[in-house]
Amino acid sequence: MNTLEIWLLAISLAMDCFTVSITSGIIMRRICRRTFFVMAFFFGLFQAVMPFIGWFCASRFSHLIKDYDHWIAFGLLAFLGGRMIKEGLSNDDKCCFDPTRLKVVLTLAVATSIDALAVGISFAFVGMNSFMSILSPIAIIGFTSFVLSMAGNLIGVFCGKRFNLRTELWGGLILIAIGIKILIEHLYLN
Repeated sequence: MNTLEIWLLAISLAMDCFTVSITSGIIMRRICRRTFFVMAFFFGLFQAVMPFIGWFCASRFSHLIKDYDHWIAFGLLAFLGGRMIKEGLSNDDKCCFDPTRLKVVLTLAVATSIDALAVGISFAFVGMNSFMSILSPIAIIGFTSFVLSMAGNLIGVFCGKRFNLRTELWGGLILIAIGIKILIEHLYLN
């Protein structure tokens, strides 16, 4: 893979992180540097670590992972999205979906990075057979996810302030849509 292909791959992998970050920014409606950094850090970290894990385990476990990775991602995103929709439709002012909670951020980081695991498996099959050969791609993937997550949070805060959106409802629909997209890509487009 050449450098341009790696950057394009990194951007495509980071799109789910970007979208989830926009949703989180809309919910928060204020700039919270610490929360934005934590979210971007974990999104970037998981997007970088998952390809490494996929690459490392490709020879032993690829047949087990590729059949279920999309279902795991869909399940996590649908669960979180369903909770958000339920909260958006309830009359309670209390919001259980809190993007400032580390547990929520980690769940989202795992859900949005499962595709990166599959990419790591493909790295093993395209001739990247040493750690040094995948070091640059995983660094680019992690960096891109970090930057786009930070940008997504800022865009979300701007949209949340400008438009009176039912944030939990729309955020839940977006998370479920991302899960469905992952499922469709794996079931029908591969």
